[in-house]
Parts: sequence; C-alpha cells; structure tokens
Amino acid sequence: MPKTVAEGFDTFLTRLCPLAGEHAKATSHRSSVERCLINKFECTNFFETGSFGNGTGVRHRSDTDYFAVIPSRRLYDNSATSLRVIKEKLQDTFWATTGIAVNSPAVCIPFGTYRSEDMEVTPCCFNGLINNFRSYHIANGAGGWMVSSPDAHNKYVREQDVRLNYRVKPLIRLIKAWKYYKSVPIRSFYLELYVTRFAQNESSIIYAMDVDSVLTKLLKEGLPDITDPMGISGVIEPCDTFAKWGDAYSKLSTAVGRSNKAREYETKGNVDNAFYYWDLLFDGNFPCR
Repeated sequence: MPKTVAEGFDTFLTRLCPLAGEHAKATSHRSSVERCLINKFECTNFFETGSFGNGTGVRHRSDTDYFAVIPSRRLYDNSATSLRVIKEKLQDTFWATTGIAVNSPAVCIPFGTYRSEDMEVTPCCFNGLINNFRSYHIANGAGGWMVSSPDAHNKYVREQDVRLNYRVKPLIRLIKAWKYYKSVPIRSFYLELYVTRFAQNESSIIYAMDVDSVLTKLLKEGLPDITDPMGISGVIEPCDTFAKWGDAYSKLSTAVGRSNKAREYETKGNVDNAFYYWDLLFDGNFPCR
C-alpha cells in the first residue's frame, strides 16, 4: 500500500492504464466495420485516433476511436444527416448489436460491457495539408463541418510529454479519470489540449501539485473556450451545450475544493486526510493508504 501521496498517484496511474484485452475487444471488429464503410460509402482509409491512439486512455472508460475517410460526394452538406445515414448502414450490418447511436462527431458501436469496448467511428473527408499535417472535415455537432488533424494534435501532446519526462500524458489521464468517475460532461479532446497547453509553461510535473493546478486554473478561467494551439480546429468549446457547461462548472468547483484541501493537508503533513480528499475527488477510486 502507498505511504506517500506521490506513491498513491503512481499506484493509481497503474490502475488507470487500459488493459490490452479491453482494447482488443473493439479492434477485433475493425475489419468488419471498415468493410461495411468501403462497400456502402467508398471509404478510402480507416485509422485509429483518440485516447487509445494517443496513449491517454483510461481503463474501462475510454472508447476506441477511428476516423473513416469518405469521399465528399458520399457525404451530405448537413453533417447530422451523414451521421444518421452511416449509423443506419452500420446498424444493418451489425443487426444483433444493440445501442448503436450517433454521438457527434461519431457513430458509437457498443461491442462489449465497458466503454473501452465501444468503437466510435468518425466519418470525415480529406481536407488537404495544413502546416504539413493531414487535415479532415468532421461533424461539428451543429449540422456543419469543422477541421480536425489527429496527426497535428498527437504531435503537440507527444512533444510536451517527451520534454517533461513522459509525465504529461499521465497527467492528462488523471484529469480524464476525474471526468469519467464524476460524469463531468467536458470533451476529452478539450482536456487533452488544455492540459498540454498548461504543461507548456512548466519545467516539471508533480502529479498531486499539477492535478490541483490544472483544475484550479480551469475554474479561475471560467471553463473557457480555447483556441487550438496547432492552428487547425479554431475555437474549441469545453462542452456540447450550455446546460452541460453548467453541470461541468459545478462539478469542477467541487473538485477544486477537494484538490485544494488535499494539497493543504499534505503540506501540513496530514497525509491521511490528503488521501481522503483525493479519494473524494476520484469518486472512491484513489488507492488506500
């Protein structure tokens, strides 16, 4: 059992890392999903993105994400229509799979019990190179299309992770764990970029200190929209709707109260109370002391 807060976070991170088997459950369906999209929509490329692809997934919580590159002539001007039609064709193919649904900008196919066994298929069309990175149009959640570049954003996170001794991706994973355990409706992509942007100004990462710092900064800034630091996707909103923003902000305020308390007790040498408040923050999933 961990004796210090730092040991507690190290133990917690080992528990948060996805297992190879849970990821394999979704990826085992890759070829059949791709074949459906090739036959029905002339899909030209099907590649993995998202948390698993970027190394920031959370065990049992992060789904498996793929981009499906489809010719623009096979997509509709209204991205919501494209998502609905693609969802219907996937449902026809996987007729025994219940719960296939649109989750803009993707169609979600639940292949198992955990979210990590879900496959999220994001239909897109190639948009050319931007700053030497491949870019794509994906659904923006409002019927239109927005630009995305997994290559650019993965590079952005990877460079800061390497610079800070491979501690940025674990920090992202910790913030995402709070999101999932507390059902906070903040976009994962937003958190990846926000935490990485925070890390740009740091010379080292100490998990207890920086989880508190990220959450506190996010609250002080008012859970703001952010501009894509890679200059690809424009302005990125934290939540899908204003109602979700309100829920997220309320949960963020509670989280900051707990992380501040945890840091305060650790500073005073009361490690038991520090563990108590970290456990509250992570909904009873933080290691016992």
